[in-house]
Amino acid sequence: MPFSAIRLYNCYTTTSVVTFETTFYIQCQGPRVRIHHLNCGSHCPVGGFLFDGSSKGLLANICTHCLLVETADCLVLVDTGYGLKDVMRTSAGRLPLTWPLILNTRLREQDTAIHQVKALGFSARDVRHIVLTHLDFDHAGGIADFPEATIHVMSGERQAAETARGFVARQRYRPSMWKDVTDWRMYEAEGEAWFGFRSVRDLRGLPPEILMVPLPGHTFGHAGVAIKSDGRWILNAGDSFMHDGQLDVVHPHCPVGIEVYQAIMSTDRRARLDNIERLRELKRNHGSDVSIFASHDGVQLAAMRGTTPSG
Repeated sequence: MPFSAIRLYNCYTTTSVVTFETTFYIQCQGPRVRIHHLNCGSHCPVGGFLFDGSSKGLLANICTHCLLVETADCLVLVDTGYGLKDVMRTSAGRLPLTWPLILNTRLREQDTAIHQVKALGFSARDVRHIVLTHLDFDHAGGIADFPEATIHVMSGERQAAETARGFVARQRYRPSMWKDVTDWRMYEAEGEAWFGFRSVRDLRGLPPEILMVPLPGHTFGHAGVAIKSDGRWILNAGDSFMHDGQLDVVHPHCPVGIEVYQAIMSTDRRARLDNIERLRELKRNHGSDVSIFASHDGVQLAAMRGTTPSG
């Protein structure tokens, strides 16, 4: 029985609820985790098809695909997208100046993770863990909306963010987004094998169905997050690639606008391209066992939601 069925957030109110609903979970059978696919930020750069490969108009439709995972006893966010402070523009220096202009970012309260968590009947305190693919502003902006959450990230990523050098690094990493975090969990890029990739399986406080897969290149400490549900894996590959066509096993392709953006944002081009090839091989050899998606591919988001993409 997933977290939604037992509503453990009610444990904060009465003892009787705890007793009844905990017993209910023990007696029932069901998946260990349940996954919600969220769009926590939209980018609409001028260029349409040249950026997303599918839009018919002048503007592209690029999402920020985050996951809300219900485990047996808490909620876990995989990336946060933009947060309320970004929408409200509470600080002039919170977001960078350059990239929101280029990306034509659309900031809406209803797109924030906290708004969507509440719409599902939960509260901010139910989100006990946030697992980050990386610390770019469009992936970490909502951290402050969940002040009680433990933040999980690769150690190399936090180090790169805290010691940012150069124009691109200082634009992408915005320390004000995580300045109040007191509970960090950082991991080295080592661990057991997972479909030929190294993986970090022992994420403290999280079930073994959630693991991190180091995928450096877009940033120094970039990682994918793999989750097992109903006997299959999904891999949130973050920004290791940005368009489904890049993993096409017959004819790899990518819109030119995304190619240019990836090149600008890469910290290690060779590692990024190598990881795209490895992800393509993963899809070719284990596509029936693992579904792979990128954070900014709206068509993939719609497919996982079972809806029609906009654009």
